[in-house]
Formats: sequence, C-alpha cells, structure tokens
Amino acid sequence: MSKNLRKVIVATLLVGLVGMGIFAYYVYSNIFVPNTAFNNEEAHVYVGSEASFQEVVDDMAPLLKNTNSFIAVARRKGYDVNVKSGHYIIKKGMNNNEIINTIRSRNIPVNIKFNNQERLENLAAQIAFQIEPDSLELLSVFKDSAFLKQAGFTKNNALGMYIPNTYEVYWNTSAENFRDKMLKEYNRFWNESRNSKAENIGLSRDQVISLAAIVQKETAKVEERPRVAGVYLNRIKAGMPLQADPTVIYAKKLTEGNFEQVIKRVLYRDLELDSPYNTYKYAGVPPGPITMPDISSIDAVLNAEDHGYYYFVANVNKFGYHKFAKTLAQHNVNKAEYVRWINQQGVNR
Repeated sequence: MSKNLRKVIVATLLVGLVGMGIFAYYVYSNIFVPNTAFNNEEAHVYVGSEASFQEVVDDMAPLLKNTNSFIAVARRKGYDVNVKSGHYIIKKGMNNNEIINTIRSRNIPVNIKFNNQERLENLAAQIAFQIEPDSLELLSVFKDSAFLKQAGFTKNNALGMYIPNTYEVYWNTSAENFRDKMLKEYNRFWNESRNSKAENIGLSRDQVISLAAIVQKETAKVEERPRVAGVYLNRIKAGMPLQADPTVIYAKKLTEGNFEQVIKRVLYRDLELDSPYNTYKYAGVPPGPITMPDISSIDAVLNAEDHGYYYFVANVNKFGYHKFAKTLAQHNVNKAEYVRWINQQGVNR
C-alpha cells in the first residue's frame, strides 16, 4: 500500500470520526440534554383540539431553554404532523425526547368542581373555565331538547341533573361527552337507598332536588338543613303552601330577566308575582330548582327531621340559624322580633 493511499485512508477515517462525533453531539444536545426553563417542579400544558404545531411551539416556548432543538426533535419524531390535544404535565429537567413523548401520549385528566349555580347559564360559564369547550357549546348541549326528552328532563328542571361534586374528566372532552358523563353521575347518585327514601316521602327525584334547592337557600348551616326540610315536608303533608321567600326572589329575577340583582328583603308586593316559582301564590314544589343544591341539602330532604314545626324565621340572636315554631301565634312573635331587627338595620330591599 502506497504512502499516499494510507494518508487518504487515515484522513477519511478522521473525517468519519469527526462526523460521527458531530452527529453524536447533535443527538445528545438536541435529544438528551434537559430542555426545561421553568423553576417549578412541573408545568401544565393545554393543547387545543384544533391546535397547529406552530401554536404548540408558541405555547411551549416560555417553558423551553432551546425552542429550535425542540422543533427539530418534534419533526424527527413526526409530532409536527400529528399534534395531540389534551392536558399534559411537563416535569422539570425533561429532555426534548421526554417532552415530545409526554405531549403526544400522556393526556392527564383534570378535576373539575361546580356548585350553587342558579341557572344552566351560570353552570356553563363555570365549567368553561375548567375544560376546553366554551360556555356557548356547553349551554347548547345542556338545553338540547332531544337529549332532555330522552333523559327525562325539561328545561325547567335540567339543572337538577348536575350534582355538585368533584369529577375527573379529560380537559379536551367534548361538551356532549361532559354532559353525558354528568347524566351517568346523576343516575349513580340516585342509588337504591335514595330512590327508596324519595318514594317514602312521596316525592320524585326532581321534586326532591327542587325542595333541596329551597332548603339550600334558606340556611347555610348544614346541621340545620334536615330541620328546615322537615318544615316544608310538614307543610306539603298538611296541604299548606310552602311560602318560601327564596322562591319569590327567584321568581322576581326570572320575571324581570335580571339575575344580577341582589335582593335582601322580600316585600309584600313581591308575593303577588304571577310565577309558578312563587310558592306564596302557587302550592306545591316549584317546577324546577331555584339553585343547584349541595348533596347535603338533597340528603337533608331525604333524611328530614320528624318534628311538629310548620314555621321558621331568622334568629337575630344567633345569626345564621332560625327560630322554629309549631303554631302561627308563636311564629308571629318570632317574626315580629325579626322584622324589628331588620328595620333597625335599614334593609329596605
């Protein structure tokens, strides 16, 4: 072998080694070097259902030390043409390979919470802050007449289908899938025991929830709710109207189309409102809930206290609680005390 040939072979080998070194460095620096720029232990990434690769890059950029290396690895792994929507958790110190693997295959559910909403519109707005569909999409499926008919609800009582709790769902779930999951949760909530208790007090599920909504509005004290529920059940059994002030407030808001108004005192003229929600004017349980009752309020109706009370009014000596009475005469004494107090506070509406 000639000296020149040996030089060529050696030079070729050296070039190859340098090339392999450069390639190895490229692979290591782009794929295996940590590429997170945040200080917390983890960061949450939300990729929309219609998101493009560039939108993902733009959202990820503040979390990365080197955006270009992330793009290069994403393209090599084919993520740029196969973006996956969802909620992902990026851990501090992850490299590009780990980051790409995470955002294309590890969609993590989120825990959503809701309670005490007056209308489906309020519920849709609250849910829209927690999952991908917007409030209009959610409200549309909540009010879908075909769904309501099939599920056994009306637009008046549809709010009662949503039992306040914490639920695990995927952030990118559709509005329809979220609604359908809530129906399943509703049916799971109404187990054999609760159905039996509702039957024993002579109320349907819808009536239980509508009555629980009144109990919810009447008292914030969970321990007092079974007693308040007992008052209303006694009235129903006796054929008396419920005469619940919170229903009059709801009727006024509904009639005037203004749910933003704050009403602290019901006036005598309000009692004349012609609305099926006005329980001074119409007997029985309203056609739907005036708010979303807590589980504690629903169970308070199903497990109401067995007592002889037919009346109650706010206790001015023990705020948050009520004074209960078995007779109208005793109630009028309690009511007079409350009226004197509220007048002293200057509450006119």
